[in-house]
Amino acid sequence: MTNNDIIRRLRYAFEFNDEQMIEIFAMAEHKVTRAQVTDWLKKDDDAQFKELSDKELAIYLNGFINSRRGKKDGPQPNPEEELTNNIILRKLKIALNLIDEDIIEILIVGGSKISKHQLSAFFRKPKHTKYMVLQNQLLRNFIKGLQLKYRADSPYKF
Repeated sequence: MTNNDIIRRLRYAFEFNDEQMIEIFAMAEHKVTRAQVTDWLKKDDDAQFKELSDKELAIYLNGFINSRRGKKDGPQPNPEEELTNNIILRKLKIALNLIDEDIIEILIVGGSKISKHQLSAFFRKPKHTKYMVLQNQLLRNFIKGLQLKYRADSPYKF
């Protein structure tokens, strides 16, 4: 999945408009314009499409955490220069205040079934012997599950 796919899917899942997207970036003390946001949301084959960098997605996810949980005192955390699916899942878990059982349920609704042990492997440090890389399909199914949980027009209610 590209960073643009992820931000598009999150925007759809939480029904954010352009102003809300700009506010989320601002919550991480980063200013973006409406033009930047709309260029990131365009389809890949559009002439005005702009690729969203890992750092920009990390800033967005940090802003999402701040918007959902409140800003911490002190300086904002530095955004990661390189993102992995594991980091993205961790940031979404923090932002939405999810516990392991919530994530497993969201994954089931999204079309994937994993055990609690498999899930814990995604949150380990990369050098740990039991660390597992989160594959694109699992992240895609997690975001699909979020859509089914959080969209107002979702037929599935938790």
